[in-house]
Amino acid sequence: MNAKVRIDFVSDVSCPWCVIGLKSLEDALGQLNGQVTADVHFQPFELNPNMPAEGQDIREHLIRKYGLTPEQYQQNTEALRVRGEQVGFTFSTDKRSRIYNTFDAHRLLHWAELEGRQMELKHALFQAYFTDGQDPSSHETLVGLAEKAGLDASRAREILSSDEYARAVRERERFYLEQGINAVPSVIINERHLIRGGQPADVFELALRKIALEQ
Repeated sequence: MNAKVRIDFVSDVSCPWCVIGLKSLEDALGQLNGQVTADVHFQPFELNPNMPAEGQDIREHLIRKYGLTPEQYQQNTEALRVRGEQVGFTFSTDKRSRIYNTFDAHRLLHWAELEGRQMELKHALFQAYFTDGQDPSSHETLVGLAEKAGLDASRAREILSSDEYARAVRERERFYLEQGINAVPSVIINERHLIRGGQPADVFELALRKIALEQ
């Protein structure tokens, strides 16, 4: 078997389960040993499209948004930390105290897709926010991450100082909302098969094997 699939990975920069889902997907592809190769496209989804520029305290935000008790919040945070360790990712909750607007990050990811560096930028954004506690809405932070991902820093700065790609990102966001995508991560394989949530690698591997055999 030597199959190629298209994967549209609908996600947000501020979604921890999207990190877990991506790492699990990558592990699954590794377990397939080249039997299935994937053309991955990251599609935009904003968990908090109306988030103000200054962001919000993440603990207060999540407790209010999901109706959690402080104890439930701590339990969820610890569960995420453990899942992160299991997939080789560090969630540094001591460094990350706020949640931010991610629209500009999605604009840069749209550009990075055109430049063939989207995967590199996505990983850089996840690490910057969840591990290093950086602000993914800061233009200076985004320019630095673009450069780290192998993109041109001056071009990144030019994009961020304008509204370039804003319409394209909003159109993609609207498209997936109209397709019934209302939570992330949502992983769409060959534009037909949907896997929701930060599933274990085995779930992705089984699905990819089955889909590849149907081609």
